[in-house]
Amino acid sequence: MTENLTANPTHGAHRAPTPPRHGPAAPFRLRGLPPWSLLATGVVAGGLLGGGYGVVKTPTYTATSYVVAVPTERSDPAAALGFAQAYSRVATQLAVLGDAQVRAGVPADTLRSSVRSATSPDAPMVAITATSARPGLAADMANAVARALTRHAAHSADSTHVELKQFARATRPAEPSSASPTVTGLVGASAGGLLGGLALLVRPRRTPDETGRAVALPAPARAADARGAL
Repeated sequence: MTENLTANPTHGAHRAPTPPRHGPAAPFRLRGLPPWSLLATGVVAGGLLGGGYGVVKTPTYTATSYVVAVPTERSDPAAALGFAQAYSRVATQLAVLGDAQVRAGVPADTLRSSVRSATSPDAPMVAITATSARPGLAADMANAVARALTRHAAHSADSTHVELKQFARATRPAEPSSASPTVTGLVGASAGGLLGGLALLVRPRRTPDETGRAVALPAPARAADARGAL
């Protein structure tokens, strides 16, 4: 048996186990970043995207014209209030917009998508608001629809006993009503910070085996130790 062990000295010896292979180092590096880096990245990225959107987006201008319902001698203020709400719903109908398109200089479809009307439950007043990328056009559309609405109301004044009169004309807006790049940048930064916080909550946690430390391996047994054990 001794000769066999001498001829084959590696017989019975323990082989060194193969070191475990680690995966890509990139995920470890990402997980090793400080937690606040996700928040900072989200805030900066969101602020840049929001500010850039505010710069490239076409500004929008808003103008509003007001008409008031006035009761005649054979009517009362309560009736004027009800008709004002009814005329507010009629203001964006095709019959009114078709008459206003010539004076506004735009098609009726443009008026339909750009003009809104509203009224107050306490006052017989109708507000006609128009939006456009051109400030002068916004005022022209609001005034054109208000004028067309008063003409339609005048045609039926004998039966309704209520007249519409222009209370205030729309003026050319001096500043856009859309958000400025500063506001959109702040909104984007807030949204980015929120997403960064969510990513911080759901990020994978580091395990003890992912700390990057070398794993201690047992030393291989020598052939002499193996012979002694036999």
